[in-house]
Amino acid sequence: MSRTDLAARTTVTPSPAQAAILTAEAWLQPPPAAPGVLRVRPLPFEATASYAQRLAIAYQLTLPQLLDGAGITRHRHGTPPTAELHLNHNAARHLAALTRIPLPHLTRALPHLPLSDAAHTTKAAAYWKRLNAEQQPVRACTLCTRHRTHDTTDTAWVHRPPHRLICPRHHQAAPDPRLTSTIHTRAVPELPAAHHAHQQLLHHPRAVTAWTAARAITTRWYDHQHHLTHRWHTRLNQLITDSPQLNTTSSASPALLARDLVTYPETVTLARTLATLPNPPHHTTNDALNLIAHRLGLPRLASNANDPLRVFLTHTRH
Repeated sequence: MSRTDLAARTTVTPSPAQAAILTAEAWLQPPPAAPGVLRVRPLPFEATASYAQRLAIAYQLTLPQLLDGAGITRHRHGTPPTAELHLNHNAARHLAALTRIPLPHLTRALPHLPLSDAAHTTKAAAYWKRLNAEQQPVRACTLCTRHRTHDTTDTAWVHRPPHRLICPRHHQAAPDPRLTSTIHTRAVPELPAAHHAHQQLLHHPRAVTAWTAARAITTRWYDHQHHLTHRWHTRLNQLITDSPQLNTTSSASPALLARDLVTYPETVTLARTLATLPNPPHHTTNDALNLIAHRLGLPRLASNANDPLRVFLTHTRH
């Protein structure tokens, strides 16, 4: 599949403007859009492999054919979500020229595109790289994907940040990359409320550190069944009832697949409280524990010296 072949896919009746779509000069600077060029917009935080695959489908090509037609040499094999497609700088420029989307705009949408403008002289190349479980993208909201792709597909993979855990508009979430379909969240109304509170937390200067600590603490509580076990079991059962596929994913139990979603409201509440706690000596550790228990809707928090929250308050904040 040559560049000329790829250009031919975008036209019905050849014209001088259309014939020039994928000339060698096109890779140097994205020219103005010509009739017949398909405009495929990336989703926010989309995996490069996911976007390239959707682009190939739009042109009725395989991904190797698309890359070859764009003058990008492909190395190794892979598929999302277990692997990501890494483009060097020149390959990213070729992709920008093909899509008629300026490279800075693509870079903002696709977090794994190269940020540096180094190595301009290297040949355009794409490399498949396997990802660790914590690095893998998750399924994007199917309805958002359909809207952005004009109903051509409902499948896309995104490297979502924590504050994008759920889609409050369409009541969907994919908290784990092992899930091949999204989870419906309409039965758990506290999730969109937590999403809204999380957006407010982002404006606080201690948001990142507070979120990291809160997530580690609630994950430990969840795994060791501390404090909020009954509430979390109830929420998990609500999610399973609404999304029975949680019980059919053989790679992990529903309790693991939905863990981040089940604990999300309390993680946000804890993070917001940790971010705004005054430093000692104005408040003791017990004062902070009582305040957090109140915010979480609990009569008290266990006074175990090894509890991760007590450890955090005692050693980290002093």
